[in-house]
Amino acid sequence: MRPGRRWLALAAALLATFMDLVDVTIVNVALPSIQRDLGADAAAGQWAASVYALGYGLFLITGGRLGDVWGRRRVLLAGIVGFVAASVAAGAAGSAEVLVAARAAQGACAGLMVPQALSVITVQFPPGRQRTLAFTLYGLVLGVAQVGGPVLGGLLTQYGWAGLGWRTIFYVNVPVGLVALLGAWRWMDDSRARPAPRLDPAGMLLAGAATLLVTFPLVEGREHGWPLWSLAMLAGAPVVAGVFWRHQRGRERRGASPLVPPELFRRRSFGAGLVLTLALFSGVSACFIALTWGLQFALGWSPMRVALAGLAWPAGVACTAQLTHRYGHLRARLLVRTGSAVMAAGMTAVAATTALEGRGLAPWALAPGLAVCGIGMGLVLPVLANAVISEVPAGGSGAASGVFNSVTQLAGVLGVAAAGVLFFGRGADPGAADPAGTARALAFAAVAFAVAAALAGLLPRRLPYGEAREGTGVSPVPV
Repeated sequence: MRPGRRWLALAAALLATFMDLVDVTIVNVALPSIQRDLGADAAAGQWAASVYALGYGLFLITGGRLGDVWGRRRVLLAGIVGFVAASVAAGAAGSAEVLVAARAAQGACAGLMVPQALSVITVQFPPGRQRTLAFTLYGLVLGVAQVGGPVLGGLLTQYGWAGLGWRTIFYVNVPVGLVALLGAWRWMDDSRARPAPRLDPAGMLLAGAATLLVTFPLVEGREHGWPLWSLAMLAGAPVVAGVFWRHQRGRERRGASPLVPPELFRRRSFGAGLVLTLALFSGVSACFIALTWGLQFALGWSPMRVALAGLAWPAGVACTAQLTHRYGHLRARLLVRTGSAVMAAGMTAVAATTALEGRGLAPWALAPGLAVCGIGMGLVLPVLANAVISEVPAGGSGAASGVFNSVTQLAGVLGVAAAGVLFFGRGADPGAADPAGTARALAFAAVAFAVAAALAGLLPRRLPYGEAREGTGVSPVPV
């Protein structure tokens, strides 16, 4: 591929990735408006927020495999087309059920797209300065998407064109998706793995079933007073997870390309790092969804005011992220432990402020605690992914990256579900929400960050310096 065309292909892939990542959080600020317009209950609102991440996480590993087998450009184009169509369906939804189904389809298509975007870097950029720059650009896209999702959601919900309101957050994907589609069609070369790995449809079904057995009762069980079926589903989740694990070990013994290679978990840092990642990102998602509900439902803030109040967090990230990227390879474990502990302290301050101020809470009162959380996250994010997979053999690093990214999305689902249980308590009426529910959900986030800090001692002390390892699909600057 000619060098100029390679960069144009990367631009198209990054545009598609940005669209995918923004949609993880863009709906959060719009949730109260969506629920009022569609007459949806709290559980439907939770599903609209979390089912995207669920579909996204479940299809990330499989999406990478499909690209290896059928061609990465082909799978990326199919994912973009499906994502745009699902976005139109979400924007036109007349009921909560249609919206949730469309969001699930969006997430699944995003799971097909993102691994192909990473392959543009790992396959089409040779090791060296250009690949390092490409990974850095990917990391910047992650950062802009993290900051831009809630802000863009608030802006479009409050000032959406033609009176469409919250529906604009989905329709905006149409022009963005078409530009990405044309760019990938025009400039991206196709590639596939040689030899191609085998698909694992049974593993996909078992993994999806285990995840649903956890998330569905957490979201719906509270709405129905925790009936017996919800408790039975929660009890059945470990059983299905055990069957999945035996299935994966059997495929490994037969050399049949397991969806999640069991050999990865023979490295203590990988297994512990995934639990750390689950705790960290569940806390982040619980925090933002709790603030969205609390500030809009309980305090009546506008979507844009909520989005602007949350900007203290990414401002804090900007203070430390680049410094950590530069020096983090020397003190990876220390930085993750310190950053997680700082996040726990900041979130404790936010929860305490919310509880003490009650309905008199002002935006400026949240800023110090959220900024401290951002400073802590800036210490963690630039080194976390590489710290988790650094001891995995090079041949398994691609699968390890897929598992890591899937866990971050599953954490988002669990965080939203846990926040819903703590925020609403036994009540299902969003209008009855009070600041105490917000404080409870924020306290959960603080505990999750403290758990992450405790697990950081199991990560490697330091990391190899330089660009991401060959084939990991992990950015050295995942901010």
